[in-house]
Amino acid sequence: RLAKHLAIVRSLTMTGRSIGDHHADTYYILTGHQPDRSFFVEGINRKPHPSDWPCIGSTVASRCPANPELPGLVQLPARSGEITNYINPGQFAGRLGPAWEPLLVRGELDKPRQLSVPAFELPADMQPERLVDRQSLLKQLDAWQSQMERPGGPLDTLQIHQRRALSLLTSAKSKEAFDISREPESMRARYGEDINGQSMLMARRLVEAGVPFVCVHWIGRKVGAGLSWDTHSDNFGQLKNVLLPAFDAGFSSLLEDLESRGLLEETVVLVAAEMGRTPKVGDPRTGGQGPPGRDHWIHCQTALLAGGGIRGQHYGMSDRIAAYPADRPVYPEDLAATVYHALGIDQRLAFTDREGRTLSLLDEGRSLPLF
Repeated sequence: RLAKHLAIVRSLTMTGRSIGDHHADTYYILTGHQPDRSFFVEGINRKPHPSDWPCIGSTVASRCPANPELPGLVQLPARSGEITNYINPGQFAGRLGPAWEPLLVRGELDKPRQLSVPAFELPADMQPERLVDRQSLLKQLDAWQSQMERPGGPLDTLQIHQRRALSLLTSAKSKEAFDISREPESMRARYGEDINGQSMLMARRLVEAGVPFVCVHWIGRKVGAGLSWDTHSDNFGQLKNVLLPAFDAGFSSLLEDLESRGLLEETVVLVAAEMGRTPKVGDPRTGGQGPPGRDHWIHCQTALLAGGGIRGQHYGMSDRIAAYPADRPVYPEDLAATVYHALGIDQRLAFTDREGRTLSLLDEGRSLPLF
C-alpha cells in the first residue's frame, strides 16, 4: 500500500571506490565521500578522525537555522558498529567541528521501550535549582575565560558541549520531544516491539518537533556468523523470520505516520546500508556449517527514498543475477547530493573547517532525477 511513495534505487554501487569493509563502506555511505588511503591501510582498526568528512546529518544540521531548544542532529539507538566493539567512522561531525556532533539517544535490545538521552540525565545528587546556579557560575567563568583562551582551542570545544548540554537540560520542549512514553499504546505497538521500531517512532516525534536530521542505526543480535543484516549465515531464515518483518512494521508505520500528519512531503526518508550481499548463496567463511549465508558485496545493492518531493518509481537496474549495475549506476555521493538537493542545500557551498581550510560540502555526486 505504501510502495507508491518509494523511489527504489536498484543500481547503488561502490565498485572501484571502496573495499567491502564495514568501516570504509559505512564512512562512504554516511558522508558521501570516498574512503581515503587510511581505510585501506588500517582496515577495521581505522578510528574516527577529527579531519574526517562530516556525516550527511551534521552537514544538514549546520545549514539549518539553529534552535536552542533542540539539537540539529540526533542519532539512535547506538553508535554504528558499537555492538561489535568497533565505532565506525563517518557518523560524526569531523571537520565541521564539535558544534555539529550528533546527540545520542541510547536503547537496549532487551528493553526496547526504554530509550534514554544520556545528556538529559542529572547526577543523583543534582537538583534543578543547583543546576541553574551552576549555569550562572559557568557564564561568569566563560566571560573571564574568553579573554584568556584563543578560539578553537580545547576549552572552546568544551564550551560548545557545555552550552548545548545546559540548553537541552533546561528546555521543556526538548524533553517533551524525547519523551516517547507520551505516545499512545496503539502507536507504540504499531511500530513494533523491538528497539529499531521504537527508534523509528522516536524519530517521527523528533522530526515533528523540528529536529532537522535524525539517523537510526539498526542494531540486532548476533546469529551464527552473522550480525543483524550482516547475514554470513542463515541469510534466508534471518530475513524471513526476524529482519524483514521488523523492518516492514517500523518503516511502513513511519511512512504512514508522517503522511497522516502532513510531514512526508517535507521530510526525506532514506534507507541505505554500507554494502549488499553476494549474488551467490553460501559464505566460505562459515566453513559450510549451518544454514547458508551470503558474504559482503559492494558492487550492487538497493536504496530506498521517500518523501521530500521524491516521486514513487524505480531507478537503475542490475544485471539478471543482481551482481552488477546494468543501467545508470549510482554512487553514495549521488545519494548525498539527492538529499542535499531535496533540502535546498547547495552541495558546492563552501565552508571553513576546524583547521581553517575552505572546502565544498560535496565536490562530486549528482542529484538523482527522482523529483
